Amino acid sequence: MFALLALGWRAAAADFFTPTATNSTSRVVIAEGNDLLNAFLPDDVRVAAVFNLGLTRFTHTTNVIAAWRSLVATNDTIGIKVFSQPGPLNGTRPAVVAAIARGLLAAGLSPDKIIIWDKRADDLRAAGFFRLGRKLGVRVAGAADSGYDASVFYLPDSPVIGALVWGDLEFGQTNQDAGKRSFVSKLVSQQLTKIISVAPLINENSAGMCGHFFSLALGSVDNTRRFENDPDRLAVALPEIIALPSIGDRVTLNITDALLGQYQGGPAGYLQYSTILNQIWFSRDPVALDLLALKELAREAKNFGTKPLPTNFEIYTNATLLQLGENDPAKIQIEKVWQDF
Repeated sequence: MFALLALGWRAAAADFFTPTATNSTSRVVIAEGNDLLNAFLPDDVRVAAVFNLGLTRFTHTTNVIAAWRSLVATNDTIGIKVFSQPGPLNGTRPAVVAAIARGLLAAGLSPDKIIIWDKRADDLRAAGFFRLGRKLGVRVAGAADSGYDASVFYLPDSPVIGALVWGDLEFGQTNQDAGKRSFVSKLVSQQLTKIISVAPLINENSAGMCGHFFSLALGSVDNTRRFENDPDRLAVALPEIIALPSIGDRVTLNITDALLGQYQGGPAGYLQYSTILNQIWFSRDPVALDLLALKELAREAKNFGTKPLPTNFEIYTNATLLQLGENDPAKIQIEKVWQDF
């Protein structure tokens, strides 16, 4: 069904990715180093060093300040989108987000212009992000807790009426159109000018993984239950939600937190189904990153002797049709950089 399946990549994590031709249309930088995790806990100093090396390589700059200033302006309000539901060990790791926030602060952004966010404040709190926000002086917010914008929404061509829950904008309404639209969070539509998506490397059965499309799309809007457990609906909804100007046009960088890869059990965190990779991936192309992630998770599952896991490549076929990224492996340029300690 999809050309990615034909790729033959070597099994060792360190040499898993083989660079493709330099005339590629999408570019991914993979930064790695030794011992970024100690007993599954990130070493903040090592993680920051690897992150900053990858960032400067990706932006073709010589220092972190110049790197961030090539991506954002000091008057931007930056939303660092995390996926916090699996918790601090298997979700987006606070150490990676700390490296981002410190770099933005060094580049001259005011702390009140930096917002660490996810859909639910409770998940952010349990994963340690409110604690990190207090430490760095930056803001932390839940998209659902911020309310939804009645003027900015996703309406599918063939609407499926959702089972609205408390917190959804139209919850309790009884008119015939209630439940057909998914409204964008006011945090996203009214406050953020740039988004940095930071997704962990963890599986999810309906989407294949909790990647950039799953995390950012479902985290930005309400009335998502109608999509979440239906792979066919997800394949249409996730790319179309990301294609909304209030969401996709604001994404300036996608980062995959690949310090650890979890091939089974997601979105709950299970260390017994995980492989340490000690990597952080950078790209402007969320399609390329998510497809590389699916391939890595398939490799891990095979190494552990488990049956093939569900995948949902149609998400990325549809995303490519919407010009959100590149789904042809031959057109993805991969560069690797190593941090010595």
